[in-house]
Amino acid sequence: MRQNPDYALEDLAGIKELIRAHPWCIFVANTPAGLIASHYPVMLEESDDDELVLLSHVGRPDEVKLGLGGDGESGELLAIVQGPHGYISPSWYGYRPNVPTWNFATAHLYGVPEVLSDAENLAVLHRLVEHFESPLPDPHLLDSTEENSEYAQRIVRGTVGFRMRITRLEAKEKMNQDKPAESVRNIIEQLRAPGPYSSPALADRMERVNTEKLNTEKLEGPE
Repeated sequence: MRQNPDYALEDLAGIKELIRAHPWCIFVANTPAGLIASHYPVMLEESDDDELVLLSHVGRPDEVKLGLGGDGESGELLAIVQGPHGYISPSWYGYRPNVPTWNFATAHLYGVPEVLSDAENLAVLHRLVEHFESPLPDPHLLDSTEENSEYAQRIVRGTVGFRMRITRLEAKEKMNQDKPAESVRNIIEQLRAPGPYSSPALADRMERVNTEKLNTEKLEGPE
């Protein structure tokens, strides 16, 4: 991924927040058959230290395609997490010349997956379902009934869980940090307005990333 110091996302807490907010992940493996990509949700293995660990699973036979060796011999995986993104028109900056661009937040996470036992996989599946079901008024949990519990056992047999300790990463957040506050504010307004490139989620993230710049402008006022 092309690096730019203006857009670097180096804060580990910020990267973890991106993963929590956008857990739909692309896993890419370089296998003897070529590049293979699969899509699955992820969770963080929460801890108090500075380690970044992903928990996930794949449906069989994706574990074979991705090279998740049951004998413990797995190859390196690339996990790609992507936050809100969208087109930014040069007409939104309030000055010219400018070029079209795309704002985005993403993290590229590398590590060698560790295949989980059936018991560990079941525990991860329980956590995953509970995480996404808990906001609902009538959560449908894997172990809420005896019938659900039996169904959960069948799911475990059809999936392979894994833990992925991240050994290297690249993260980037391009939210017009290098532009004047007036332009940033105008772009945010355009993203919140109805139109072909409306993206309230991207506008919210832009506002959060540029909070200090926008607040400084308010405090200083016009010259």
